[in-house]
Amino acid sequence: MRDEFSVAQFFVDGSYEYVRRFVGAEEAVRAARHYTSSVAAKLGVVTRVIITDGGDFTNFEWKFGEGVTYPPEARGRQ
Repeated sequence: MRDEFSVAQFFVDGSYEYVRRFVGAEEAVRAARHYTSSVAAKLGVVTRVIITDGGDFTNFEWKFGEGVTYPPEARGRQ
């Protein structure tokens, strides 16, 4: 359970979708990188991307216009 991660993207209309479920850390990070640099993210259609672990804890968060907001030590990175 601790090595399983899910990636979700949130849209400007408030909806969201899981783009990866129960994958390893490397795949989750690759997916998050892809979805935070997509055309939709650059235009603000995607407003948030998160990685959660098997316990449903947030391990990574990116927000449109802010960049990486979690973990705090990564703040300001794109």
